Amino acid sequence: MFATQDEEARRGMRRPAAISLPKGTLGVLTPGMGAVSTTFMAGVELVRKGLALPIGSVTQLATIRLGKRTEGRSPLIRELVPLEKLDSLVFGGWDIFPDTAYEAARKAGVLEPNHLEEVKGLLGGIWPMKAAFDQAYVKKLNGPHVKKAKTKFDLAEEIKDDIRQFKKEAGAQRLVMVWCGSTEVFLTPDEVHADPARFENAMKTNHPSIAPSMLYAWAAITSGVPFANGAPNLTVDIPALQELAREHHVPICGKDFKTGQTLLKTILAPGFKARMLGLNGWFSTNILGNRDGEVLDDPESFKTKEESKLGVLEYVLQPQLYPQLYGKLCHKVRINYYPPRGDNKEGWDNIDIFGWLGYPMQIKVDFLCRDSILAAPIVLDLVLFLDLAQRAGLRGIQEWLSFYFKSPMCAPELYPEHDLFIQLMKLKNTLRWMMGEDLITHLGAEYYD
Repeated sequence: MFATQDEEARRGMRRPAAISLPKGTLGVLTPGMGAVSTTFMAGVELVRKGLALPIGSVTQLATIRLGKRTEGRSPLIRELVPLEKLDSLVFGGWDIFPDTAYEAARKAGVLEPNHLEEVKGLLGGIWPMKAAFDQAYVKKLNGPHVKKAKTKFDLAEEIKDDIRQFKKEAGAQRLVMVWCGSTEVFLTPDEVHADPARFENAMKTNHPSIAPSMLYAWAAITSGVPFANGAPNLTVDIPALQELAREHHVPICGKDFKTGQTLLKTILAPGFKARMLGLNGWFSTNILGNRDGEVLDDPESFKTKEESKLGVLEYVLQPQLYPQLYGKLCHKVRINYYPPRGDNKEGWDNIDIFGWLGYPMQIKVDFLCRDSILAAPIVLDLVLFLDLAQRAGLRGIQEWLSFYFKSPMCAPELYPEHDLFIQLMKLKNTLRWMMGEDLITHLGAEYYD
């Protein structure tokens, strides 16, 4: 549950005295204007026009119970907390290709032509800014629309200039940045990530441990802009940027949007553990043909994604506590680039479980999902919740947003929570806490006699 008031004070977690109301326009900046970001933008516009429903969005469709069950209070989340309205969102971003958001969406092939024509007016007017890109970190991609600078620090400063220019031209009062770019090669924490001074010096000396995604995160944080990491890249999962986020009063979260196969794992695995059913093995394979699949065809980028996907079961099942049930679990993950499939990813899972007296059973799952369709509402929710968090005075890692990520960030002394249902409880209890409502414990009425 939540910390005591003394612990809250120690951690800087005191309940907000008041949450500033959203005023003016909220700008959304996405490094990467490919399938995910353009599907998000198009979807918001279709919803604003009354032509579609925001299915998959917790901020738009989910309710939240307040008080006792007998009180019958279950408003929509957007009626409880002061979220920005969809009509107030404006969009911008960066990409290595100069295509407008409309052209990028058409090439991505996620949305049907009739939907794209309805949003052509909006998407056709969104031109990407030149990207800070280095093919050494995403080896399967290359594009002409990139920045040129002497050092990585200079590139980061150019990103800050882009942020200022976008805010001015869009007339935005506030901004949020969500990384929707590709998966970078696998990086481990380095001494240059230890504090802001060493990080800045490493940018100036073009240190190889400073990836492009980190430049965007640094630029956002030092500009006072909340940042979410939608890929499994290291990015803000380092002490230097976390310290800067606290100093600049900026909320951050990540990493790696939880969409298809891993979403199902965080639904199924908690169920197995709740019933004390054992697991011998879980084999997962994916086929996908979009830009993400092409990038992950490189072993170094796949290593980054693999680390993100493999950690889920270990944290959910806690084999150190249940060695007889999960101590010998064999967990394998494969991703295969298959161009004919496009954005319609397919995930196959073979799950070997065992029950009473050790008798074996099997479960087969074939999830034919649409990757960007599942990711787009996550982007929307993160934009609105991060903006809310900043207006509530929250800063640093927002663990209550773990619900949206495959590899959720948490404080260094803690382990990440992967159980989807615990994550949802934490998210909703955080919203209750913000608004001064009682937290829900699910104790029955009989305990209050």
